[in-house]
Amino acid sequence: MNVIDYNLHLMAVVRRNILETVNKLTTEQLNKIPENCNNNIIWQMGHIVVTQQALHYKLAGIDSLVTKEMTNLFKKDTRPTRLFSEQEIEEIKVLLQSTQESLKADLAANKFDNYYPYTVGLGASISDIEEALTMNNVHEGLHLGCIMLLKKLI
Repeated sequence: MNVIDYNLHLMAVVRRNILETVNKLTTEQLNKIPENCNNNIIWQMGHIVVTQQALHYKLAGIDSLVTKEMTNLFKKDTRPTRLFSEQEIEEIKVLLQSTQESLKADLAANKFDNYYPYTVGLGASISDIEEALTMNNVHEGLHLGCIMLLKKLI
């Protein structure tokens, strides 16, 4: 398996685990911000989608597959400012699946050949789509851990 295919596989595994972890949680539970925390499970999920779009699409000069409103709600250094409805939560769950399918198709169509180098908050530099795929998996794994912790706290 090549690096791109392996990273797509890992992304699917992490996202499947996220969806399984939150499967039986209520809208109230997904929106609950535990004491001494600054966000909730649904923010974590939306943040994963928005960050993946930024790392893969925006840095390649390609329009994001999510709205500007969603980006503004879940981008880095934001916090939940309101409760999210059951419909919005379902949309985020769908995006966790559909954005990885779109990414796979867009990779096959070689849409990521113009990539802008970037240094992420952790200090790691990414200079092409392969490095962005790897960094995204690190990011999503980190947030899966956050989701698992938040689930224990709610």
